[in-house]
Amino acid sequence: MGSLKKLLIVDDQAGIRLLLDEVFKKEGYETVLAATGKEALLRVENDEPDCILLDMKMPGMNGDEVLKQVKSDRPNLPVVMMTAYDVIETSDSEAQHQADHYFTKPFDIHQVRHTINHLLRET
Repeated sequence: MGSLKKLLIVDDQAGIRLLLDEVFKKEGYETVLAATGKEALLRVENDEPDCILLDMKMPGMNGDEVLKQVKSDRPNLPVVMMTAYDVIETSDSEAQHQADHYFTKPFDIHQVRHTINHLLRET
């Protein structure tokens, strides 16, 4: 019995969460939603997603902190970051905590979908 791939969607904006939720449910994924960084980490523990779609800027714990924590606990879990900035600058020390892919907002939903599909078919 093939189980659905599970996608964790993390964004503090409800509209974006709902949009992504709808798109990826149609693609045949099981979706799990989180509105904060802390909630995201709980979901990673409890729901064990196959991939995370993560917003960079959130109140409280930001996407960078979530990314570092996830990558240190589960280095092979693909993380796709959504950011309002064009340029992602990282020092070498941060390279090990890199996201697998970055999108700038406003993102092209078709591109995001394509990237997630691609990442999850590889795993």
